[in-house]
Amino acid sequence: MQKLADQIKDAAKKLLAEQKVDLVIGFAEGSLPLRGTPLFARTPEEADKLTWNLGCENNLANYLRKREGKVAVVAKGCDVRSIVALIKENQINRDNLYIIGVPCSGMIDRKKVNAILGGKELLEIEVNGDTATLKGNNCSETAKVADLLHNSCKDCRYGNPVIYDELVGELLPEKETDDFAEIKKFESKTTAQRRAFMNSEFSKCIRCYACRNACPVCYCEECFVDCNQPEWIGKSALNTEDNILFQVVRVFHSAGRCTDCGACERACPMGINLRLLTRKLVKDVKELYNAEAGVNMDDKAALATFTADDPEPFLVKE
Repeated sequence: MQKLADQIKDAAKKLLAEQKVDLVIGFAEGSLPLRGTPLFARTPEEADKLTWNLGCENNLANYLRKREGKVAVVAKGCDVRSIVALIKENQINRDNLYIIGVPCSGMIDRKKVNAILGGKELLEIEVNGDTATLKGNNCSETAKVADLLHNSCKDCRYGNPVIYDELVGELLPEKETDDFAEIKKFESKTTAQRRAFMNSEFSKCIRCYACRNACPVCYCEECFVDCNQPEWIGKSALNTEDNILFQVVRVFHSAGRCTDCGACERACPMGINLRLLTRKLVKDVKELYNAEAGVNMDDKAALATFTADDPEPFLVKE
């Protein structure tokens, strides 16, 4: 990791010193372990604060929309897929973007760390190969790094950036095709069981909209939930039906555009299983249209194209 961090620093410093870019967006160390925080470096000296570790989980594509000037971004696989999707939606000018691609095997989920430490605060983490040593107050535990990764990272099939201007590190082996096992399991439940699960999960929602704000492809100038005239949806989080409506509309809006980066679920302070919905749409779009968001610069957005033989099962009366 330190070698990658040094390479990222060198690349950023060179770009800024040669004035090839005005800004480099990457990660700096957070105030706590596994809390990598976005860094906006405008000078080589500021770029010296850049780092790379298993806590650099945020999707930095979120900071690139409609940005003026020449910008470089440190981007892992899911970030780059979101960038590609946003370029196609004219939210990012590819000519003004320099991508420092970083192959990524996954980021550590702090919730899984907390569970292992029994809720005690993590003070330090040491990674040696595939093993992590977690140190808290008067406690120390070891775990396999693979067991600590975010579920979105475990499901990710695009650890390598699909496009880049400069690659830092070595490309990773390709992964097998996603089998969507947990989605198929959910689909096998009865309607009543699925409804009960949705009610249980979204009764926890506090409508903070962190999921929306963390999503790279959620960028409407005015979200429907914020409208007062007309008021499409109630404002109280006490109404589970409205909470479900908000999430269903949000997810449908990202159909064919979501890259399954997991930013929404990571941002949720209530631990709601939001990826159950987003991955269901990712699976459906792949099966219905043989399309995945952000995997190349050539494919048109799945829901922005039409052919006469497109599947239309919703028009068939059972």
